[in-house]
Amino acid sequence: MYTLNCKGRLLKIQQPVVMGIINITPDSFYSGSRRFTVNSALLTAEQMLKDGTTMLDIGGQSTRPGSKQLTEEEEMERVLPVIEAMRSRFPESFISVDTYFSSVARAAVETGADIINDISGGSFDASMLATVAGLRVPYICMHVKGTADTMHKTHAGIDITPEVLDYFIAKKQECQEAGIVDLIIDPGFGFSKTIAQNFEILKNLEVFSILHKPLLLGVSRKSSIYKTLGITPEEALNGTTVLHTAGLLKGASILRVHDVKEAVEAVKLTQYLR
Repeated sequence: MYTLNCKGRLLKIQQPVVMGIINITPDSFYSGSRRFTVNSALLTAEQMLKDGTTMLDIGGQSTRPGSKQLTEEEEMERVLPVIEAMRSRFPESFISVDTYFSSVARAAVETGADIINDISGGSFDASMLATVAGLRVPYICMHVKGTADTMHKTHAGIDITPEVLDYFIAKKQECQEAGIVDLIIDPGFGFSKTIAQNFEILKNLEVFSILHKPLLLGVSRKSSIYKTLGITPEEALNGTTVLHTAGLLKGASILRVHDVKEAVEAVKLTQYLR
């Protein structure tokens, strides 16, 4: 069991939990995740909570290949009103903000977010780790290589599992030295990796248990699924559930998903197999 201190409230992960994705963007890779208004985001959150999600992950910036990078101010304009409204409407929920800007992270937590989800692992903003430590909230640290402009460049010659494990061993130490208490690791499926490397990490997922930290699996509707199957992101729910099941059996603690109901069902059923 893992226990995360979310601004004085304890989030206990006694069995795998689900994090629902809500993108306040017009250009996220999966059209079904895009929300354009506070009200539509609230309606989505309400349904996700009814379906059994434990966390709501709010993002204002698409990180798909070719997306336009927003400024910190533009990202705040998108996410802060949604976080504020969700905190008011669903006071018992656990809200995560998906950002690699320390200023957005700080403003989001002050507005009502409980968790910071950073795809850069602190590498895109030198102030991020110190900011998270000062805010004393859980931190989701993802594996990625390069910059915001080059993070989708693949590195086919790398032995990917040792590469990612070494990255997290170093990041765990770096986060501890910065003062971060609650760390969640995300291998970064779809970032800086070939499709074959993504499957290799999933096959070896139990290796990361040596870090003794919750492991987040973020494969929902991603290109490793739809390109392998020759379909679109909109058609990739079944493939997503297959990989969720595999990941759960190999030790995933958190599923970050677009489709909460199906992910919650996968958790319930795989619990009988573990």
